Amino acid sequence: MSIINYRTAELTLQCVRSVLEDGSQAQYMITIVDNASGDGSVDKLRGFIASLPEPARVQLVASETNSGFSGGHNQGIAACEAAYHLVLNSDAVLKPGFLDAILATAEAHPECGLFAPRIEYDDGTRQISCFRFPSPKSELIRGAATGPVTRLFRSRDVPLDNPPNPSQVEWASFACILLRDEMIRQIGPMDEGYFLYFEDVEYSWRARQAGWRICLAPEACAVHFRGGSGPVKASQAARKRLPAYYYASRTRVLYQMHGRAGLLMANLMWHLGRGIAQLRRLVGKPVPPATAQEFRDIWINVLTPLGDRRDS
Repeated sequence: MSIINYRTAELTLQCVRSVLEDGSQAQYMITIVDNASGDGSVDKLRGFIASLPEPARVQLVASETNSGFSGGHNQGIAACEAAYHLVLNSDAVLKPGFLDAILATAEAHPECGLFAPRIEYDDGTRQISCFRFPSPKSELIRGAATGPVTRLFRSRDVPLDNPPNPSQVEWASFACILLRDEMIRQIGPMDEGYFLYFEDVEYSWRARQAGWRICLAPEACAVHFRGGSGPVKASQAARKRLPAYYYASRTRVLYQMHGRAGLLMANLMWHLGRGIAQLRRLVGKPVPPATAQEFRDIWINVLTPLGDRRDS
């Protein structure tokens, strides 16, 4: 399994301990990839590994550069030969019995390449972690943030209900997901043109194109702490301006999935949605606020959608 550390050593250690305490008799290797934290994390992680009674179950890859989510996990996956690879956020922990439950599901469904567990927040609330692919229609929904529009195009609304209908799941969060090695060898590693965000959308889409399905494993449960390893979710909630790399990734995935015309249409549909949202004033309802500067930032990289990752 692969866990990325970037200046979250304490969270990473908490995550690793949850794996070691899972109770599974399965053979596994935990690979921690330090993405050039530069804050003493490497020494702390090495000290922890050396203190383990079975240090062979945990290994550390100290990356010379911060290669982002895709690059970091590509290193972690490549560092271990296995039939399955668990991609796991450092700000997540496994509940006891997770490994046996998700491996049993994987063995029972050879047609599937990705296995999505149940993910909860630390207060026990079930996290929305299964989705439909983004599209121009979903961008209209997102921009309008208005009930009638959402209901009209509900079949393309990105987030799915909890629990999700398995037949509707098109991609699942890579905060915690099991990948079949056979699938990885067929479709290749994650796209390192993504720094952070949307890489799980693209990988799920690429797997689907190759004939692999996503299978739900609700008996396997992980806890994903709110805002533990990155500021974007908190910024979204507060409608603060998001980093440029978020929009560079959004541009890239829309272009890869829908082409240049689809990317342009998605952006125009978002703007149309914002216009529809203004009509709420006519019936005395407040206009749902957009993320700061989003009207401008969605156009980042639109002329060069496979270009600069904007990772700084």
